[in-house]
Amino acid sequence: MDEPDPDSTLPTSVDERVLLVEDDPSIREVAAIGLKGAGFRVTTSGDGRDGLLRARRDPFDVVLLDVMLPSLDGFEVCREIRKDSRVPIVMLTARTDTIDVVVGLESGADDYVTKPFEMAELIARVRAVLRRSAAEPAERTHSVGGLEIDPGSFAARMDGRELSLTATEFKLLLELARRPGQVFTRELLLQRVWNYEYLGDSRLVDVAIQRLRSKVEADPAHPTLIRTVRGVGYRLERG
Repeated sequence: MDEPDPDSTLPTSVDERVLLVEDDPSIREVAAIGLKGAGFRVTTSGDGRDGLLRARRDPFDVVLLDVMLPSLDGFEVCREIRKDSRVPIVMLTARTDTIDVVVGLESGADDYVTKPFEMAELIARVRAVLRRSAAEPAERTHSVGGLEIDPGSFAARMDGRELSLTATEFKLLLELARRPGQVFTRELLLQRVWNYEYLGDSRLVDVAIQRLRSKVEADPAHPTLIRTVRGVGYRLERG
């Protein structure tokens, strides 16, 4: 397993820290160089268990997580991180099967990039998840039925109960709550929540909605708050 690169810390004016957990040395090196060149501070690891320890020990702004890792696979690392953190997570995977993508997202990842990838795409994904994790202090609190969303404090409550949401889940819920009753297409949600049009995948939306329902619906199998509009998209009921 790697120790942090000696040159992984840029000047203190740069405060966005990336943890890169990837067992392929060549991919790890190229990705680290590209991320540093884009202005990020990068710490690397080549082992799942070591990566998890680093994620728990140090404050990172985003985690890039390979799926196939020694000692602990990326799915399990992702699930463990999600037990006590909502740090943005992007999965790095050579797998393109739908089931593998869905498992990663259901484990709590915010996004995924398939290998081989272009550095421009990876950097775009990292910047997108970082934008989603930023609070929006100027925006008012939204209340829909028993749901209350406060963008300034990045908090959401259902009937007074604090919801444990990832940054992407929070942004998705906020987007729906801004216009209750409006139907959002998957393409529109990709633009407004994931911040890109052509790098996206509608599976991101569907799995994020599924995870969100598991946290806000009394019966996620029969949702009454976040409704599916068949053939179109999703809407948040007015309550």
